[in-house]
Amino acid sequence: MKPSPATGLDASHLLKRSPCALLRWELLSRERRMDKLTFWKRLRETFSGYRSQLRFSLRMTAAGLLALIVAQSLALPLHGLWVVLTAVVVTQMSVGGSLRATIEYTIGTLGGAVYAAAIGVLVPHAGAFAQGGVLALTIAPLAFVAAINPNFRVAPFSAVLVLLLSGQLGEGPIESAFTRFLEVTLGGAIAIIISLLVFSQRAHSLGAETAAEILRRMAKGFPDLLAGFTQRRDVNTMRELQDDLGRSVIAFQEIAAEAKRERLVALGSEPDPAPLSRTLLRLRHDFVIIGRAVTPFPNDIAQRLEPLLSCIGQNVSEFLGGSATALILRRDCPSLQPAEASLNAYGLAINALRNEGLTRALSNSEVERLFALSFALEQLHNNLIDLARCVREWAGGVGAKTTA
Repeated sequence: MKPSPATGLDASHLLKRSPCALLRWELLSRERRMDKLTFWKRLRETFSGYRSQLRFSLRMTAAGLLALIVAQSLALPLHGLWVVLTAVVVTQMSVGGSLRATIEYTIGTLGGAVYAAAIGVLVPHAGAFAQGGVLALTIAPLAFVAAINPNFRVAPFSAVLVLLLSGQLGEGPIESAFTRFLEVTLGGAIAIIISLLVFSQRAHSLGAETAAEILRRMAKGFPDLLAGFTQRRDVNTMRELQDDLGRSVIAFQEIAAEAKRERLVALGSEPDPAPLSRTLLRLRHDFVIIGRAVTPFPNDIAQRLEPLLSCIGQNVSEFLGGSATALILRRDCPSLQPAEASLNAYGLAINALRNEGLTRALSNSEVERLFALSFALEQLHNNLIDLARCVREWAGGVGAKTTA
């Protein structure tokens, strides 16, 4: 028998003394077990929300440690500083991101090192004044090239290292440039290997999570957005929704670009993220058009349209939320029929308003907003069809085609 947490006695001694004491002992033990289970449950939930971030942290740490071991085994200058720095800098959240960063870093380093080596050999720079002139002659053209082509962003940095470190390490400009390029190439290769082998995070799966989060935010905000046509809504809340969706769609487009590069090292093909990226951008545009038109209609129009807009908001929200879940679980999207039925009912209601002549009493701005909403909902309908096709493509996996 385990001893009592309060008295140190086991259950048999408590039973001899008092049945009530045994009951209290059991209740206290059960509470302690429940508290322990609750603690571990909260801890798992906390870490599960940062799963991608924790994996990224472990990948970057592994890349830095492996780069240090390799560099020291090869007896590289400065204890392999440049290999370690490169491996850490180019390790990104996904394999595609690491591949993109490695390519850009390698190209920039090669360009900067070759140019700096040529300047160092052709232009004498024995004194401090001459060295400053050579440094300016090296940085200025490379900075101009980097402003035109982002692939050369690290070229000025690499050139400065080649010029200033070659003399300190007893190397010539050409030897220093060759060493820097090899170190960067080695660090980038280590980063890609670690990204593939250690808690590998593909841009495709990361894109599915990001797209699902965008759809959830759309699903949450869409009913309130439509409610703004029949009642007053907080302008700041609507603006925050629009800004948040804009940032999220841009982030997904960057992930989609990484997913394309990832196909170079992927073992199997995945659905092209470009159609889903275009569809999310179009849905974002629908939100913008509706948001710009949001102002409550006159009471008689608002009373006629309020139940229809509420139904559209609920059905479209359910479809967007269901599509988000389908992306994560890689299953078919929910039915679009409820949303289509409510959208069609709204179109019929607008035609009825026109036939009854109720739109004639509206001002020009009110008429513009009424038909802007109708146009935006028509476009939304088409984009929801495209979204359903994209979700089916991602659920189907390999080799699916789309016309989005």
